[in-house]
Amino acid sequence: MKKSNNLVKSGSIVGLMTLLSRLLGFVRDQVLAIVFGAGAVTDVFLVAFKIPNFLRRLFAEGAFAQAFIPVFTEYKETKSREALIDLAANVFGALTSILLLVSTVGVMLAPLLIMLFAPGFIDSPAQFELATHMLRITFPYLLFVSLMAYAGSMLNTFGYFAVPSFTPVLLNICMISAALWFSPHFEQPIVALAWGVFFAGVFQLAFQLPFLRKLGLLPKPKWGWKHSGVRRILKLMAPAVLGSSVAQINLLLDTVIASFLTVGSLSWLYYSDRLMEFPLGLLGVTLGTIILPRLSSEHALAEPEKFKQTITWALRLVALIGIPSAIGLMMLAQPMLSTLFEYGQFTASDSAMASYSLIAYSAGLPAFILIKIFAPAFFARQDTRTPVRIGIVALISNMAYNLILVLPMVWLDMTAPHTALAIATSLSAWQQAYMLYQKLVVQGIYQVPADLSRFVWRCVPAFITLSIALWFTHSMQWHDVKASVRVLQLLGIITAGTAFYTVALLVFGIRPKHIASP
Repeated sequence: MKKSNNLVKSGSIVGLMTLLSRLLGFVRDQVLAIVFGAGAVTDVFLVAFKIPNFLRRLFAEGAFAQAFIPVFTEYKETKSREALIDLAANVFGALTSILLLVSTVGVMLAPLLIMLFAPGFIDSPAQFELATHMLRITFPYLLFVSLMAYAGSMLNTFGYFAVPSFTPVLLNICMISAALWFSPHFEQPIVALAWGVFFAGVFQLAFQLPFLRKLGLLPKPKWGWKHSGVRRILKLMAPAVLGSSVAQINLLLDTVIASFLTVGSLSWLYYSDRLMEFPLGLLGVTLGTIILPRLSSEHALAEPEKFKQTITWALRLVALIGIPSAIGLMMLAQPMLSTLFEYGQFTASDSAMASYSLIAYSAGLPAFILIKIFAPAFFARQDTRTPVRIGIVALISNMAYNLILVLPMVWLDMTAPHTALAIATSLSAWQQAYMLYQKLVVQGIYQVPADLSRFVWRCVPAFITLSIALWFTHSMQWHDVKASVRVLQLLGIITAGTAFYTVALLVFGIRPKHIASP
């Protein structure tokens, strides 16, 4: 797995590995749907998994990575090798001590965490007890995966993107194995999934360590609280905890409210979010991963024009791939859910209910991707205060949207009130993306150039062509046909839609040169 400095090449490597991870993720979710369905027991596991997973995204992939990479890159570009290794050793020691403390406290306070994040379980003693038990197993995952993020951040800074982006594959393999082969041996079969998460963390961290050692980036940890670099990272992390992870906080708020709704609501939101996460991972996470080190380097070397060109390049990809992905998810929501998950315990009704929230999430997909681009523009400049202020506004807005949209649906006993949660999340994402962009403009950091605006308008006819193509094919039969027929139908529709979209792009003058690396 080799080093890469070219954005297109790096993006291809990360995208390919992310695609592998997402495909295995779908297999994992299919296995969970078939074996456990979308009921009370599955809801319990999703809560026990979501809490440490949320903290992982909040601290490891969010605040830590976006505070650590700019400082680490600055040391790499402007200081000696010895200073760089010393920074790594001190960060390693400080991070490990924090994680050990947090993991210990999390295991001890598992019942309180369940009460906080899923208060709807309090009235169901069996659910509450099972959720507490599984959270105590899954919570240490935070320790392993956060150290994995530390290792991956250093590898990314040196242009080694393949190893960190492949690592999530191991989580899917462990969970699939737990569901298929180990769950029958447990008194409560779904507890096997919690152990699958635990051991996945161990394997993911162990997988990256040899690559770090090969680069000479695995020094003996030091107690680094007084190190100037560590202090800077911690200072940047404090506001970034919220600013870089508002979307994750929004999803947890959805979990709290959904725990009071119809049984299955948590599962419907989970499966629809998983489908939305596929293009978000392939494009949004990929872009965020590869541009942060590049932007950090361009800022450290005082190259503002290159900084702007990198952002413009990423925005072209949002127009070219992100928007059509959102269109495809909206128009093929139920066919996708039916084809992927509607087997065993996952019914046609579950597909229909999950499709409502998927359509709502899809409306916010371009905004989620834009946040992955705009936020790193601030973090690369070691400015975490601006995104956090905007994040707080978006978070409060999301809570307001939840109340405004959910309560009337519950009071009127309307179908699928969980859909309102997805709508609120998408609305707050668009608000956050817009506010981040406006602040970039006001601070003179970045403004959309005229050539990018023209590029987007030239893509609009292709968006319309794609929508028409999907509209004429989405009404096929899905529920009463075999799995193989569903798969072939869905692949045929996606292939045809992609072909029409590609031809339309070429007709209106879009060429490969438009996405060439800046």
